[in-house]
Amino acid sequence: MAAARVDLDGNPIKAMTICMIGAGGFIGSHLCEKLMTETPHKVLALDVYNDKIKHLLEPAGSHPWSDRIQFHRLNIKHDSRLEGLIKMADLTINLAAICTPADYNTRPLDTIYSNFIDALPVVKYCSENSKRLIHFSTCEVYGKTIGSFLPKDSPLRQDPEYYVLKEDASPCIFGPIEKQRWSYACAKQLIERLIYAEGAENGLEFAIVRPFNWIGPRMDFIPGIDGPSEGVPRVLACFSNNLLRHEPLKLVDGGESQRTFVYIKDAIEAVLLMIENPARVNGHIFNVGNPHNEVTVRQLAEMMIEVYSKVSGEPPLESPTVDVSSQEFYGVGYDDSDKRIPDMTIINRQLGWNPKTSLWDLLESTLTYQHRTYAEAVKQALAKPAAN
Repeated sequence: MAAARVDLDGNPIKAMTICMIGAGGFIGSHLCEKLMTETPHKVLALDVYNDKIKHLLEPAGSHPWSDRIQFHRLNIKHDSRLEGLIKMADLTINLAAICTPADYNTRPLDTIYSNFIDALPVVKYCSENSKRLIHFSTCEVYGKTIGSFLPKDSPLRQDPEYYVLKEDASPCIFGPIEKQRWSYACAKQLIERLIYAEGAENGLEFAIVRPFNWIGPRMDFIPGIDGPSEGVPRVLACFSNNLLRHEPLKLVDGGESQRTFVYIKDAIEAVLLMIENPARVNGHIFNVGNPHNEVTVRQLAEMMIEVYSKVSGEPPLESPTVDVSSQEFYGVGYDDSDKRIPDMTIINRQLGWNPKTSLWDLLESTLTYQHRTYAEAVKQALAKPAAN
């Protein structure tokens, strides 16, 4: 299989060992699947949980890739095995992060430690041992657009120069310090700067990924079913939870923020290209998103209501959405970016990658999965109080 596969420059792709930190999460599980089913690479899968990759790990010996994936249960915060595992690998991919907006206000210290302090040893070990690093950052490092500071009626708000986000040109604009929602973006930006400095001063080979709302099956959790009852996941799982429970979808501050969404399977194709084309990615930061799938959060809610009704066969509620304030939903200190539209020039030039899946299609695929996976469990959970 290895001999038949070539990189973008026509060179044979050699099998490599990849140390994947956060392999048990949403992105990690899809990336592990891709690597196991389509490549000869070996994965050292590091995480605290392995629920989302159990189908790749168990039962041992039943898959052709069983000897190519090893799960190591560890927390990078305090585990002496980390450097040894990085040394064993050709490439380290760091996906570990607290990346749920509901946590940025309520757990700002954990958020900063998770996204900056805990990532420091990973960068250090890669640099000291001359190992490649692909680090996952976030589109939130851009913060607010320049356009959001212009008068509401300014024609410049429609000029892409004021809202399309470019890796090598757009400024990073955050809210005031008291808006603790920016604890995540600020920590992510600082680790990016440190990685970039390691590359400039010490020759670290790196690529930084800025995901723009990757969504699909296995994203986040459904509260009280496979996650904490009091938890608030990101928007897709949050809306999915409301749909499964036949509750109105809560639109924070009217759902006017604009977002772009990209299908996880499209995005993983981009990551595989980064893994297998080091000469084309070294030293670059990559936006990975789908600028064609842009909607307001309100429009996303309306689409999800329509798609879920189709896949579940259940009619939508008479009043399917309700407006809530950000303070009510997230607490004091919440703030938000207005638009997140990725410029795709660099990834298209370096890797020839473009997303393929429309927003409607990715929502249909994802909500079909959500309904099949959770509908019965939610139904039983809702019936329990009545039984008592």
